[in-house]
Amino acid sequence: MLTRKQLDLLKFIHGRISVDGVSPSFDEMKSALNLRSKSGIHRLITALEERGFIRRLAHRARAIEVIKLPEGMEQAGAAAPNVIRHDFRPRPEPAAVIDNAAGSVPLIGRIAAGTPIEALQHTVDHVTVPRAMLSPRAEHYALEVKGDSMLDAGIHEGDIVVVRRQDEAKDGDIVVALVEDQEATLKTLRRKGPVVELIAANPAYKTQSYDARSVKIQGRMVGLIRTY
Repeated sequence: MLTRKQLDLLKFIHGRISVDGVSPSFDEMKSALNLRSKSGIHRLITALEERGFIRRLAHRARAIEVIKLPEGMEQAGAAAPNVIRHDFRPRPEPAAVIDNAAGSVPLIGRIAAGTPIEALQHTVDHVTVPRAMLSPRAEHYALEVKGDSMLDAGIHEGDIVVVRRQDEAKDGDIVVALVEDQEATLKTLRRKGPVVELIAANPAYKTQSYDARSVKIQGRMVGLIRTY
């Protein structure tokens, strides 16, 4: 039996993973549950883990996997893990395991989670992703992450990020930003008047500041795929 706060937190984590592909931060959990400190979140997370509802993945930021849901929630759909294990080596797949709940998006190159690198390339492959990551009537694409500046957001080098193509985003969104029409980077967006800041999630990297006119939003990250 879960307490009301434990159930509320489990619902919040499950909902964010289903939409964004990654679990929320402790600050986001604290705000969602109207708690005054992160210590309360730590206690709730520990309780959920001890009861077998979630699992924390070691040495990774924002890496919580929902293992099961209470009986009432299970009827609404199975838990969606924040880390999606997928092998991208080409191989035939039996028709019996093809899932119409999965979609395909183009993999269009690499994106820098560090110093900006060359602009996005043409389609080099396609990857299969859960349809829960994809918004109806929206265009999506995938990029392989190069660099480690988004580690604290749970984004590692070699990960595949799923991006919804859009030219607008809110402060706090993780975006694909094209700088001066030449270099693309994956960062958290923040605007300060005429200045756009592209913020890393790794203290080893400084925030990059640009004239807003030199930065174009190419999309918002909506999911993450990791191979093992």
